[in-house]
Order: sequence, then C-alpha cells, then structure tokens
Amino acid sequence: MRPKAYARAAVLTLTALLGAACAGPPDGPVESVSGRDRTPTALQRAALEPGDVPGYEVSGDRSPDAARDAPIADRAACAPLAEVMGEAPDDRARATVSRGLGSRNTPGLAVSASLSAYSAPDAKRLITELRTALARCGNEFSTVLDGRRAAYRDVRAVPYAVKGDESVGWRASALVQGAPAPVHIVVVRQGVTIVRFMAINVSGRAPATVTVPHEVADRQLDKLARTVEG
Repeated sequence: MRPKAYARAAVLTLTALLGAACAGPPDGPVESVSGRDRTPTALQRAALEPGDVPGYEVSGDRSPDAARDAPIADRAACAPLAEVMGEAPDDRARATVSRGLGSRNTPGLAVSASLSAYSAPDAKRLITELRTALARCGNEFSTVLDGRRAAYRDVRAVPYAVKGDESVGWRASALVQGAPAPVHIVVVRQGVTIVRFMAINVSGRAPATVTVPHEVADRQLDKLARTVEG
C-alpha cells in the first residue's frame, strides 16, 4: 500500500474499523478557532495540509460508508473512550475537521489528526471525562456499532509530552473481527479547540504497541497556535 493510501486508511480505519461516529454539530452559533467566529473553514486553515509534515502523505478523505451512529460502549463509564474514537470527539463538538497521514518510512502506520470546535466549558469537561473513564475502564471495554462489536483490551493511560493547555493519552489493543491492532490516542485541549491524534498499524504485521509520531502532533499544534495568533 502506498503512503497516500495509508493516509486515507488513517481516516477510514480509525472510523470504520474502530467504530466511528458521524455526530452532527448542535444548534447554535459556532465559535472561531480564536474564540470569535469559529467555522469549519477556520478549522480547515489550522489543519495539516500536504507538505506540512515531511515524510507523510496527508489526506482529507473520509469513508462515504462511515457509520452515522455513535459507537455504544458496554458500560456507561466507558462511553467517553468509545465516543472519542468517532468522527467527532462527542456530540458537543460544534465542528470537526480531520486529516489522515500515511508514513512513507513506516509501512502500515496510519495516523489521524483532527481539530474540533468547542465551548470553553465543554472542552475542559471532555478532558476530565476522559481521565475519569480511563481510571474506570483500565482493563477492557467493548463497543457496538451497526451490529459490529469491537473489544479494547489492556487500556492504559500513558504519558505523552505534547504542547497545549492539557492532554490525556492512552494505548489499547483493539480486537476487531478477531484481528488485534495496537492503538494509541492522544487528546489535547489547546484553548477551546480539542485536537485528537490516533495512530494504528494497518500493515497486518502490527507491532505490540504504536505511538502517535511527535512530528505529526508537534506540527499540528504549532500550526493551530499560528492560526490562532494570526
């Protein structure tokens, strides 16, 4: 598979394979990245584009067959972890723009980077809810989407040095249709923007763990900061 295909796979796999949702934005005004007129167009300006990350193909493609319902966790306490793997972190996101990145140097490494518009209280609340869910669902949990079940085992919070106001990250082993795949997720709050990074190895020869590349996370957060300041 070529890098551009891996870039598409980052979006398609992390949505379709891991049980993504397509949650529509709630009613009401949408704020700007800088706190004024946040729109999908403003998020697009802050999102990664081809050429922003050397060594990676960047794609904005998403699956036309993406599920339209949120994945349902087997326990209510684990719902934030299930929902954050969807197209939007949860139904409080007012707008979301996603990018998929495929590595030219690491076959099978698919990464997703997304920016979501939130109100300030909701952005802070999401990070708190994710931390609470991790403390309660550390062994495993499962989700169901369109009749398909996915299990997440060895769910562990892991430190990840990253810019932003606050962040939470974890690793898990996803078991989908009998096939295990390592997953790493990092969620960052930068002001009123929630930035998600998700990495998975789709080579079929997946290692025991996978890590969100720092070159992707750093460049995305730097670009968001430049856009806000501009």
